[in-house]
Amino acid sequence: MLEMRKGEGEMLVSAKKRSVPTKILAVLGTVLVWFPILAPVMFSVVAFIITREFRFDYLMPAELFPAILVGGGLLIWAALREGSHQRFIGGSLGIAAVTLVAVQMFAEVTGLASGATEPVGWPWIGVTTLLAIFLLAVVAVGVGGVLLLRKLFKPTRSARSMW
Repeated sequence: MLEMRKGEGEMLVSAKKRSVPTKILAVLGTVLVWFPILAPVMFSVVAFIITREFRFDYLMPAELFPAILVGGGLLIWAALREGSHQRFIGGSLGIAAVTLVAVQMFAEVTGLASGATEPVGWPWIGVTTLLAIFLLAVVAVGVGGVLLLRKLFKPTRSARSMW
């Protein structure tokens, strides 16, 4: 997988690791992870242009978690093939999954999910705090995907020296 350049003493990643399937996995995974984060922003801009009313669905990333989960899985697969950023992507995806379950459980236990409790006070603060942690974890998965893409599409030392 790694080869040593004679005379320079530096390690180079072989072309096998940066194969086209790994790049495809990383690109698809990154797009799937970022879509639920960027979709509410795009839809809000379009709705504002059309209706002149600001509407923002801050729960959309949680509703689109299956896309995040599939995208995160593809990113972990690509990261394992590349041998880079596996812990960061996997850890962030794990935190996102755990906090999403925690948000749902907390909303159910406090009565916010059923409407039995008004969305004020400590129950509301707890749910929104957990939702914010979920969103930050999803953004971290997306950042991990971008970092992985930068590494995958970075030209190798030998390719740069040819030009």
